[in-house]
Amino acid sequence: MTVVHSFQNYISRESLSGVVLFLSTMLAVWVANSSLGQAYYDLWRVALGINIGELSISMTLTDWINDGLMALFFLMVGLEIKREIVVGDLSSVKKASFPIFAAIGGMVVPALIYIALNPNNPLGFGIPMATDIAFSLGVLMLLGKRVSSSVKLFLVTLAVVDDLGAVIVVASVYTDELQYAYLMHVTIVYLLIWMLNLNGVKSLIPYLILGVFLWIYIHNIGVHATIAGVLLAFAIPIKSKIKEKEFVKKTKKFLAKFETNIDKKPIINDDQIDALEHISYGYDKVQNPLLRLEHNLHGFSAFVIMPLFAFSNAGVVLDFSYVSDNIMIVLGVFFGLLIGKPLGIFGFTYYAAKLKLVKLPKHISWNEVLAIGFIGGIGFTMSVFITHLAFDDEAIIAAVKIGVFLASFMATIIGVYLLLKSHKLNE
Repeated sequence: MTVVHSFQNYISRESLSGVVLFLSTMLAVWVANSSLGQAYYDLWRVALGINIGELSISMTLTDWINDGLMALFFLMVGLEIKREIVVGDLSSVKKASFPIFAAIGGMVVPALIYIALNPNNPLGFGIPMATDIAFSLGVLMLLGKRVSSSVKLFLVTLAVVDDLGAVIVVASVYTDELQYAYLMHVTIVYLLIWMLNLNGVKSLIPYLILGVFLWIYIHNIGVHATIAGVLLAFAIPIKSKIKEKEFVKKTKKFLAKFETNIDKKPIINDDQIDALEHISYGYDKVQNPLLRLEHNLHGFSAFVIMPLFAFSNAGVVLDFSYVSDNIMIVLGVFFGLLIGKPLGIFGFTYYAAKLKLVKLPKHISWNEVLAIGFIGGIGFTMSVFITHLAFDDEAIIAAVKIGVFLASFMATIIGVYLLLKSHKLNE
């Protein structure tokens, strides 16, 4: 029952964050095309810097959001991936095979469509590979009970694998010129982080402090600094300091002590305070460090980082001359998301099932798999994020954003239609 409740809390929070993201994006587009447009662009170009000893980092406000705050977002993504691999729907071949095939298809086919249309400018292939999980789940939640929990779980698991693919692409493709002088610094810091893990340190503070230095050195190497978040996540311990049965035993003991010392006074006495402190101590120790950090980051990520990212990056002047000047790039992104995603997700899983490599999960129809394929074509903020990594030309970025928005909108319409149609067939 706890697992079901946690999953319901997760998707409800994701769906609400999808609404917040949508509002942030619409506000950004409105401001960018209003009389405040120039002030909007000037704000995000303000340069800010920090100095730590001999280290000095100076970036624009947009870059601090994209490289700094988004590192926290990718820390959360990394924690989700590790959790799913260790104890979740990616913890066994049987559980993981279907969504893994779906995610691979949903990444490979869009990338191939983009490259086919842009053989001389393939760098943007990662843009249509992305899926915005918050928006996607938000769409499913708006449909309520007409979408089963099995379908929602399939989308969540698919998105986790998709996120892992995005991490690999960002780390391996979208990097600047590498400064190998800092590679030794990164190695030493990361080894120190893993030494904490191997020595049973459960407190999150030393991990986070070293994580800051990991981010700084990775940024100085030239690899996109958000990768620091993922590397840190993989080193966060997943085991609690005390076992559940031990916690239950001790908690019962101190609850009994609390109850035994109840008196007629309107305030609790010293013995009861002592019992509560022991229960509180046990509560901290039984909590899983990975899940605790993931839980603490999730709300901040969903309602602060991603809306701020959307507001700072989604503002685009709706000048379709940008699109005509970069038509093949835009078409590569547009068709990659709108056609490539459903074709890849449905096609890979369908033929894998025919070859008996995977089995269609219970309570999911092939019509719903196709519908989720289109819902997976909602690239939105993640596609915009990769757009800024792939291109420096503001005109190209503006054109691609328009293509991403149009493809995401049309994918939503088609996906919702197919889900509603599937629901009627299942009635």
